[in-house]
Amino acid sequence: MNLKFVVNDYVLIWNLLFQASISEKIHKLKQKLWINYKKEYNNTYRDKELMLKDPKNFIPNDDSIYNIVLETKEYEKIKKNTEKYRNQILKVWDNHKKETLKIIKSVTRMNIKPYQVLVVTDELDMIDTTTVKDAKVNTIVLGKKVTSDTSIKLIVELVFQIIKKELRSYKKEYKDIVEAVIELAILNEFPTRLTGRSHYLTGDPTLNYLKRQMYPYWLMYLGADKDDMLSFMMRDKIAFDVDKYPYEKELKKKNLLEFIDFCIRNQKYIVKINELEII
Repeated sequence: MNLKFVVNDYVLIWNLLFQASISEKIHKLKQKLWINYKKEYNNTYRDKELMLKDPKNFIPNDDSIYNIVLETKEYEKIKKNTEKYRNQILKVWDNHKKETLKIIKSVTRMNIKPYQVLVVTDELDMIDTTTVKDAKVNTIVLGKKVTSDTSIKLIVELVFQIIKKELRSYKKEYKDIVEAVIELAILNEFPTRLTGRSHYLTGDPTLNYLKRQMYPYWLMYLGADKDDMLSFMMRDKIAFDVDKYPYEKELKKKNLLEFIDFCIRNQKYIVKINELEII
């Protein structure tokens, strides 16, 4: 999973125009553009899919709105701050890249395609994972504030969104199972290994019950023997009766996609009412 962090003028301007206003000056600029160039403004909104399909080579049919914004002092200031933010994000990624790639490879056992992270101002407070059909590059739009205290959290969220995007093709009826497995892998096991303390009770609360039911099989997937499971349960504050679960030794040979397929095929056996409790 190789990540390339870039600042693209068109992507930055588009998000300044069509996301929530980050300042009074930007709000007034948007109002002025809307009043004086309503048709062009509307046409610019339609650029998003084409822009994300190939950001580097994107050329708008009508660049009048972009050019007006480019010539403002406010945009010059925002662009400068966005470049600083990009360098900050790049430093965070470089500091954790080696360990992150090692853990993600070990946990997912998948080859993740390269991604281009299109950096926008962190004042937008956003991650956009819009999927574009037949795109030349895989893209994520990132504009989330980061500090030394939140750098790990940002990396986890970024990887989480990438893996969700990679597995987006599953049928909607399996959505909860797929998202529960992704949470186990990226929101729970990944930061647990990265920080050395358990993160197994974090994530979407509506998926907690399903994740707890999957947990014994998840440990088998991770390669835990029956004798090791007690230490995992104590670490993660999740308890179950080991003897009630047949040991699926083949799970440790599967990748994340294959584990999801296993859970889908065996869901009526995995979800057992009232057979799990929190310590």
